[in-house]
Amino acid sequence: MSTEQATYPHGHHRSVVSSHARRTVHDSAAFLAPHIKPTDHILDVGCGPGSITMGFADLAPEGRVVGVDAVASVLEQARALAGDRKNVEFAIVDANALPYPDATFDVVYCHQVLQHVQDPVGILREMRRVAKPGAGVVAAREADYRAFAWHPTSAGLDRWGELYQAQALVSGGEPNAGRFLHTWARRAGFEAENLETTVTSWCYTGERAKQWGNMWADRAVQSGFAKVVKDKGLGSEADLQAISRAWADWATEDDLFFSVPSTEILYRVPTASANPT
Repeated sequence: MSTEQATYPHGHHRSVVSSHARRTVHDSAAFLAPHIKPTDHILDVGCGPGSITMGFADLAPEGRVVGVDAVASVLEQARALAGDRKNVEFAIVDANALPYPDATFDVVYCHQVLQHVQDPVGILREMRRVAKPGAGVVAAREADYRAFAWHPTSAGLDRWGELYQAQALVSGGEPNAGRFLHTWARRAGFEAENLETTVTSWCYTGERAKQWGNMWADRAVQSGFAKVVKDKGLGSEADLQAISRAWADWATEDDLFFSVPSTEILYRVPTASANPT
């Protein structure tokens, strides 16, 4: 059985998980939502604290939604969020070897997952394998960190961008996954005629931008990002403290702007299609 070899560099500090818990179907899967039917059986790969998963459950009240993640602690938060909802369940799963039979799900989705894994093509193959031929949809959304843009400019934030790239790569991932997502899908056997590729962006201004800046001021010194930077000799504690101050200072500025572009793929699994090996 395949197991994940890359390390998730963000870790699961509260500053990370609380940011993930703000994500919704509206801001993270709007391109997929119109394709979800009320009776669909949906798999949310790398579901984290479950906020997107719960949005899927609302869209498929007569179906079933399964959220899977490799980390038990975030699944505890997801289960708490779900409460007594009957059409949602969560499980600890390594996406490299999904424990489901072929053709199980109507919709298979992952959000900001493939940038953190060693074999994104293999995981896309697994996602395709468990989707139903003729009716199934496989979708993914991945950011491109090198395409991030912000105002006002800041040498400290530039340094953050450099260290983010370095720590993601040394952890075994690809921080600019968005620009590779379409190619990964084609390598996984997704036929071009059944594959749609789009780009959308989170755009933060005003209070939301301040929240983003203060969140990264915290993450720069307390999350897994900081641990990887120091453990791998990419930067010092002084570097991280300076980056944290730069984020905090940035968050006090007027007319803030921060954009996070992500590439999206939506693949309709054809009826007569053998899963690639």
